[in-house]
Amino acid sequence: MATPMPLGTQWMHANHLLAALPADSMARLQPHLKFVHLRQGDVIYESGKEIQTVLFPTDAVISLTSVMPDGATAEISAVGSEGVLGVSLFMGSGRSTSRAVTLCAGGGFTLPRRILMTEFNLHGRLMRLLLYYTQALITQMAQIAACNRHHTIEQQLSRRLLMALDRVPGNRLMMTHEMIANMLGVRREGVTDAAGKLQKLGVIAYSRGKIDVLDRAALECQSCECYAVVKKETDRLLNHSCAA
Repeated sequence: MATPMPLGTQWMHANHLLAALPADSMARLQPHLKFVHLRQGDVIYESGKEIQTVLFPTDAVISLTSVMPDGATAEISAVGSEGVLGVSLFMGSGRSTSRAVTLCAGGGFTLPRRILMTEFNLHGRLMRLLLYYTQALITQMAQIAACNRHHTIEQQLSRRLLMALDRVPGNRLMMTHEMIANMLGVRREGVTDAAGKLQKLGVIAYSRGKIDVLDRAALECQSCECYAVVKKETDRLLNHSCAA
C-alpha cells in the first residue's frame, strides 16, 4: 500500500515532468500533490480499473504489466522519474490498460484526476509535457515488444537492468530472478543462467535479490540496440517538451 509521507516541496523537482512546469502551473497543482512511499510489489492499478489519481514517481520504478488469463505476465513498459503513471486518464479512457506494480521501492507524488484534467484542459505546458511523454511511452512499448520477440534473454536482461538503473539512484537494484522472469515473460531458470553469465564477465554481482552493476559500459555492450533506441527517443521528446 502507498503510504503518505510529509516531504519538502523541493522533492517535486525529482520528477522530470513536475520540474519542467512553469511557476503558475505548479502553484495550481502543489496544494493537491501528495507524496507517497511505495513498497516493492505494491499494486497501484489493476487492468480495467478506473483511475482516480495519477502518480509522478521520484525514485520509485513502476512496471506496467500485461496479465494473461492463465496468470502469465510480461512487462510492456516501465515508469520512473522521467514520467507519470496513468496516461490513459488524459488520453480519454480513464481506465488502466495494464497492471501497475512497484518494481523498485521509492516515492512519488499523487494527483487527483479532477485536478490533473482541469490543468490539462487549459492547453498549456502540462498538456504538452504529458503528450510528449505519452509518445515516448509508446516508443518504449513498441521496442520492448520487438525486443521480447527477437533478442536473447541475456540481451533482454541487460536492457531491463539498464532501464531500471536509469530510474534509481546508485548502482544497486533490488530485484529477484523471479521478478525479472515475470517481467520478461520467461522461465526463472533462463534469467538465472543469463545473470550468471553477466556475473562471470564481471558486469554485475548479485545475491539474495540484490544486483550491483559493476560495469555499466560493459552492460550496455551486452544489451541489444533496444535500450539505446528507447533512451535516445525518450531524451529527445522530453527535452523538446521542456523547450517548447
